[in-house]
Amino acid sequence: MQTQHPQRGLTLVEAAIVVAIVATAATAAAPSLSRLIDHRRLEAGASQLAADLHLARNESIARNRVVRVSWQAAANCYVVHTGAADQCTCAGDGSGQCTAGAALLRSVGWTAADRFAVQSNSASIAFDPQHGTATPSATWRVVASDGRAIHHVVNVMGRVRSCSPLAAVPGYRAC
Repeated sequence: MQTQHPQRGLTLVEAAIVVAIVATAATAAAPSLSRLIDHRRLEAGASQLAADLHLARNESIARNRVVRVSWQAAANCYVVHTGAADQCTCAGDGSGQCTAGAALLRSVGWTAADRFAVQSNSASIAFDPQHGTATPSATWRVVASDGRAIHHVVNVMGRVRSCSPLAAVPGYRAC
């Protein structure tokens, strides 16, 4: 008489079924995961920009000097600096440089891999050291590749208000 041993492991058919189910689930989840990653990148870029606008205003008051945020569309970057608007430039890799008389406080740049761009209706905003006011008032937009955007509106008092057109980005009020 032979004794039967219980079967261990999976058959080839069972393993193929498990692989097919996992592949189907991964394929279904990939688009939503990609959208989530793009959403987080958009929020991170917008948070960085808002923090740097606040930094410029605070540094202006602390240093008792005009501090500017200058945007350069071609490089998809901006610099926070002292001096005239044209004294500092930045490259897309985030590096910045200033000519004599200006001091670079921060330089931020993004690449195409980040899948968003920064836009502004003003090439430079200057924050006054006496009152913290901004000249001119402007709107800075962080726009994702799918069109969703977060706007930072800098009013003449130097305050920053954040919103999203049609409330397209959760957590931001409509503008």
